[in-house]
Amino acid sequence: MKLVKEPIKNKKLWIVLGVLFFLSVPWYLPTGSYKPMILGLPYWAWIILLDTLALSITLTIALKKLWITETDKTEEGEE
Repeated sequence: MKLVKEPIKNKKLWIVLGVLFFLSVPWYLPTGSYKPMILGLPYWAWIILLDTLALSITLTIALKKLWITETDKTEEGEE
């Protein structure tokens, strides 16, 4: 029987979420920087959009792979 932890107890997930959260706020970029413009948006906006996409993908994977549901528990009992 494989012991699976809940996502909140997974240290690697918290590290990844912390890094993504840190990168999502472009305070580390120079003040007043808005060039280059890419498809009408400043580059820092693209950084935020890509980070948001990465955060969404990370949370989706965490919920699908790490979350223990009642269905999972009943499937383990049937095997």
